[in-house]
Amino acid sequence: MPATSTPTTAIPGPGTPGTFPLRPLLALFTAAFGAVLTELLPAGLLPAMSAGLTVPQARIGYLVTGYAVASGLAAIPVTAALRGVRRRRVLIGLLLAFAVANTVTALSTTYPLTFAARLLAGAAGGTLWAMLAGYAARIASPEHRGRAIAVVLAGITVALALGIPAGTALAGAAGWRAVFGALAALALALVGWALADLPDLPGEPAAGRLPLRRIAAVPGIRRTLAVTLLLLLGHQAMYTYLAPYAAGAGLGGPGVLLLTFGVATVAGVWCGGALADRHLGAVLPGALALIAGALLVLGPAAGSPVLVAAAVACWGTAFGAAPTLLQTVLVDLAGPRRADPATALQATVYNLGIAGGSLTGGVVLARAGAGALPWVAAPLVGAALAVVLLGRRRAYPPRRTQRPRARTVERAAG
Repeated sequence: MPATSTPTTAIPGPGTPGTFPLRPLLALFTAAFGAVLTELLPAGLLPAMSAGLTVPQARIGYLVTGYAVASGLAAIPVTAALRGVRRRRVLIGLLLAFAVANTVTALSTTYPLTFAARLLAGAAGGTLWAMLAGYAARIASPEHRGRAIAVVLAGITVALALGIPAGTALAGAAGWRAVFGALAALALALVGWALADLPDLPGEPAAGRLPLRRIAAVPGIRRTLAVTLLLLLGHQAMYTYLAPYAAGAGLGGPGVLLLTFGVATVAGVWCGGALADRHLGAVLPGALALIAGALLVLGPAAGSPVLVAAAVACWGTAFGAAPTLLQTVLVDLAGPRRADPATALQATVYNLGIAGGSLTGGVVLARAGAGALPWVAAPLVGAALAVVLLGRRRAYPPRRTQRPRARTVERAAG
């Protein structure tokens, strides 16, 4: 990590060109990494946690469901309640909530107490996702905004590609309780890192605070939320059921496809960060078109393992870039100081998309089989692309003309 001076001098202010604030962004990256591990690790530890808590494995799966529900329900109200609080203070509070929840999970011997801890972690997670992009945007100069958001959101990809397998391996060697103990220790270490390197940005002053309904009414924000929902519906309908699709396509298990997708998302995160700052207006529809096209290929390609793997690689690359692109759009539209409530709305929509996509895919799988999944998923992503293209001139202009939109929001507050 490059050495920096104190945050107040090392971090460029909004609108001021400056060096890239890598170390503070890596702290936010690590927070995202820890949140994803906290959310998803129970799915990889089903047998061990089931035995340890003496409940069926299905009930351990509900620990992931409970986290997601709490995350979706808490994102908007908790973020709204904390809008005026200094950002570092909010982040430290959320990290402490993760530390408490994971400590309780590590020590609990009863399912109800573990479930309650998961609800606390989920509420903290929903609020965390609502503030990460805005925090990154405010500590980076405008010409580095998309890249900064990409660095932070790369924590998701690294957690999925490396963190989950490493956590599962640690659980096999030291027990599942040790994994959650390690996550609690990580959260506490991040508190110290935040105090050392993250600038203590102010919250929104009460006099200039727009109600959520007015932020949602900013041109382009509702379109972006609709794009997020449609994209997640299509993606999740297919991704959740890759295992039966792989079996039906003659590929055996889903391991190769999941690995291909995971590696491709790493490339997608890099591409999204590299291109978002200069070519956002072109890259976002391009990514959606690539996802829709790849899903369409998966339909007739079921008998060709090479073609399926290539389509999954294209899908993963484009989907890896999508979160950075969509959150950069939201930050541009709402303005960095009002990014938290805008991304809180997106966090809720994101969770609705995950739940709705999984449900849709399950219905399709039960009624028409795995081979029908691509034909349902691709049109949903195609609809997201259509929303972008129809609103491109007003909601998604070229990047160089997007920031005046954010200034319009600032003037509306006055």
